[in-house]
Amino acid sequence: MSIWWSLHLRREAASVPLARRLLLGTMETAGVDPDVSYDLSVALTEACANAVEHGGDAGAGPASEAYRVTAYLDGETCRIEVADAGPGFGKGPGLPGGVRPAPAAAPDAECGRGLRLIEELADHVHFGRTGRGGALVSFDKIVKWRADAPLALT
Repeated sequence: MSIWWSLHLRREAASVPLARRLLLGTMETAGVDPDVSYDLSVALTEACANAVEHGGDAGAGPASEAYRVTAYLDGETCRIEVADAGPGFGKGPGLPGGVRPAPAAAPDAECGRGLRLIEELADHVHFGRTGRGGALVSFDKIVKWRADAPLALT
């Protein structure tokens, strides 16, 4: 058995905790280890906050006012994707697809560390572009199950 869900959210700060609560509730119900759930929820929060902050394009119309979150829980892996209509990531040599996020922020910066945090919390991270040119952040984590997991998807 597998579980997946997808949300189409407005680019507003209030949408971020909604996505996080839905993910945490799904993981709790399925029986995912709380530490794994927490790591994924923090990574999701950072990806959503990035979409809210940077995910619009002034000339894109109503499509730029929303972003999409999709989560897949299948067997031993959870994959989360956050896609928006923003300008996407910069190009860089030596990176898969030639796409890279902005350079790491200075230690005392107020913002700019979210994508690096996602890289630390997830097992595999991909920064790319959607088919329409927006940004796509995709990350996977190996799932550990609680001993009493009612929906262990193995």
